[in-house]
Amino acid sequence: MKYCAVICEYNPFHNGHKYQLGQIREQSGCDGILCVMSGNFTQRGDAAVFDKYERAKHAVEGGADVVLELPAAFAVSSAEYFAKGAAHILSSLPCVTRLAFGCESGTKEDFLRTARATLNESKQFKAALKENMKDGTSYIRARNAALLAAGADVDEALLSSPNNILGTEYCRALLAAGSAIDPLPIPRVGGGYADTALFKDFSSATALRGAMRDGSRKAKKALKNNLPPHVWRAALGYSPTPYEKAALAALVAADEATIARCPDCSEGLENRLKSIARSTPAYDEMLKKVVSKRYTIARLKRILAQNFLKITREAVQDFAEAPLYYKTLAVRSSAAEEILSDLNGGAFPAVVRKSDFNKLTKSALECFLTDVRANDLYNVLTGVATNEYETKFV
Repeated sequence: MKYCAVICEYNPFHNGHKYQLGQIREQSGCDGILCVMSGNFTQRGDAAVFDKYERAKHAVEGGADVVLELPAAFAVSSAEYFAKGAAHILSSLPCVTRLAFGCESGTKEDFLRTARATLNESKQFKAALKENMKDGTSYIRARNAALLAAGADVDEALLSSPNNILGTEYCRALLAAGSAIDPLPIPRVGGGYADTALFKDFSSATALRGAMRDGSRKAKKALKNNLPPHVWRAALGYSPTPYEKAALAALVAADEATIARCPDCSEGLENRLKSIARSTPAYDEMLKKVVSKRYTIARLKRILAQNFLKITREAVQDFAEAPLYYKTLAVRSSAAEEILSDLNGGAFPAVVRKSDFNKLTKSALECFLTDVRANDLYNVLTGVATNEYETKFV
């Protein structure tokens, strides 16, 4: 079978995601849909609203054929390494021929042209990048500003809106890996990536998470209109975790040198985080005191998540180059034998039982143990034990 891949979080899986999977069926020309999904912690530095197995099950019930886990080290990293990690796994699978992603604008050619420009580092570009990063600006923001300043042949819209930035990073990662995977941008419908407003039936995941936390009658009605029935039923039992308190406690307990090794930490930010956390022992209030144009709320939350999960800059860089593994979270039961056989044709081993440790390289084992640690911590937060060596057959 030939698969079209999707890199996702499904936090939670909603009508927009279901629509996208339907469009992929129509447009990709592939036999199946393979998702690479964040595990129990997400790229915004949050604990997921449902555990990874539940969300993977929702995805298969909503139209996917198989869901693989994006290792935790990449799942809570910046857009650059979130994309690199996913592309690294997908490029190792010969059965994956296309990569679909949601976008606000742009054609495949626009994304590829812009992605190529990010890989063409002229002297003028390098000088502008270095200057832009002096004040602690993130690499991607500094890089995009340098490209525009250097007059590169890029579509500015692809460097400014959230999904377009991710789409450009996906294409950049595929090009850097020399992958033959063909990009398939699909225009989004409904609420924008960070839109907090609730719409009739196509609200953003951000807005829907807010509604889940709200729990009011009005919020529950909005959820029912925006979530597929199988996700709506699960949402009725949603209960927030004490993750924020746990992450803040881990920050206070860590020394500055440890925090400084987090992938998103730079410019001595570890000292400010520690100082504010001691004087403001409330997660949201502490973040409000540190956030700035230089340090976005998402970046700060990622640092806390990286520290909580003990993820270092050196480890993420190593994992992005090392042979890794496939961790299957859920698979369509009616085609499971064929799908799992297709995965066995990849360059990395599958991890389905503890004895599969023997198949892993040193780096892959360290990466997988980070996933195990993330799963164990999430279990403690929710009070519900999930088995790391499990696949949902749906």
